[in-house]
Amino acid sequence: MRRALCPVENLYVAQRSRAVLSCALRGPVDPAALSTVFEAVTAERPTLLTHIVPDGDGQALETLPEAERPRLRVRTGGEEVYAQELNSPLPVGGPLVRAVLVSDPDEERHTLILSFDHVIADGHSGIALLNTVWDRYRGLVGGTEALCTPVTELPVPISTLLPHADAAETAKYLEQRVEETGRHPVELVPYDVKATGEPPQEPHRIEVQRLLLDTGPTARLRARARAEGLSVHGLISAALLIAARRRLDGTGPRFLRCMSPVDLRSRLSPPVPADVMVAAVTAHLQTLPVGEDTDVLELAREAGAGLRDFLDRGDHFQEMRIMPSVPQHPTLQLGTVIVTNMGAVTGPRLPEGTHVTDVRLVPAREHYFPQAGRSPLMACVTSFDGRLAIEFPHHTACFSRPFMHELRDEVHASLLALARPDEERYPAVTA
Repeated sequence: MRRALCPVENLYVAQRSRAVLSCALRGPVDPAALSTVFEAVTAERPTLLTHIVPDGDGQALETLPEAERPRLRVRTGGEEVYAQELNSPLPVGGPLVRAVLVSDPDEERHTLILSFDHVIADGHSGIALLNTVWDRYRGLVGGTEALCTPVTELPVPISTLLPHADAAETAKYLEQRVEETGRHPVELVPYDVKATGEPPQEPHRIEVQRLLLDTGPTARLRARARAEGLSVHGLISAALLIAARRRLDGTGPRFLRCMSPVDLRSRLSPPVPADVMVAAVTAHLQTLPVGEDTDVLELAREAGAGLRDFLDRGDHFQEMRIMPSVPQHPTLQLGTVIVTNMGAVTGPRLPEGTHVTDVRLVPAREHYFPQAGRSPLMACVTSFDGRLAIEFPHHTACFSRPFMHELRDEVHASLLALARPDEERYPAVTA
């Protein structure tokens, strides 16, 4: 099987972005059964059995030789293995997905780690893959194994499923977007790690600072958002924009940009199911004035209104159409902050006696550029089984652990303040 990549997918090849999706468990896991399931599920998603090969002036997906196809690896260890996987690339030409089951020495705790290339997947398809693997595993160990139905065709690129548009209108849209981004030069947060020319005391690597809200605060944050006529995504974006502003110099308002990836699957006709392994994401970039005393609710309201207008106009389709122009106009997708959001997601269902203790989704890249001196701040938002988590990935050659730790704590405090119970926000007045 072979399929040429569309211009948008070719752009992803150059970006070398990927995601690491992990599921931590407590209880027994049969590695042999899980390996059997993984091979069956990948056979039903032929994109997972491909690699990237040259194709004229671009690239193509081509089925891997049998001996090189991805298979579940089993390792013994703990958190150090997760850090290794987070820092292990998926090189061009090799498999586009990697699966590792990490078990502690007493085999009571396990973590399944799936790494997948953004060329063939997005967060929704990755989560669907994880849940399908555990659904099939539950059936296999329970004696109700599902039949494998191998698929012989690769899915078409999302860019080919967009509704028809006039080429002149798309060209006009691109011109407007370039003009808008040029009106206010993008403000980026400076790195706090300074290049000294000396070797670091320890090798630089990708690390993650994590913000986690339990079910109570998560429910109250959602309720607060509804009461204010806002979205949780808007509240998080506003909190991160304000935190970014505090890390820029000057005293007046600054024009900051918030980039929000937008899922296209449910917005196409017919919709594209989450289990189809393709990248189905475009982006919304909005410029907002942010000052030191900006109110988080008002900023969230403005950000939310901008995103709604963007979707109502159908501009998310135009954004996908102009994505091939990003190399010529990189500011089209350059934000002060990048806030992804998978929405509320149900975690995997496991056999009786085995329990999910955590699910994480962390984006990563193969290339970071400390010499640039500044870059966007990224936050990956997920809500598995009623608990909201925000992952802040960073490279230690750019942002230090203390810097990102402080940023996370600041955003955490902002969200907890918004999620305070009513009796704390409106204390009773005694006569």
